[in-house]
Amino acid sequence: MHEISLVRSIFRTLEDKFSKEELSQITQIDLKVGLLANVEPILMQSAFEAVTQTEPQYANTTLHIDLLPIVVHCPACQKEHTVQNYRFVCSCGTPTNQIIQGNELLISQVHFKENFTYQS
Repeated sequence: MHEISLVRSIFRTLEDKFSKEELSQITQIDLKVGLLANVEPILMQSAFEAVTQTEPQYANTTLHIDLLPIVVHCPACQKEHTVQNYRFVCSCGTPTNQIIQGNELLISQVHFKENFTYQS
């Protein structure tokens, strides 16, 4: 299950960015995950819970995942199209592999306790 290594990587990224005091004030981490990112949200949530149980500084932190659809650009009609059922064919009938959304695995937002002010 590579989700555990992804969760640990998320925490390492936060540890590089924030001080220990700031880390202790995190309440929620928001991720944007594209359908092509090879991440199962339910497995990611389970991995997150497993890691936070062994990391006391993250015990009160939750994970929110926004699942992003696959969006492609059609070279024939110059429009964007949302891929359905992994069929990379535009609504005009033209096959396309010009992906503009769907590969993401991003920390989109970090939430802190209400009375905490983060200063970069």
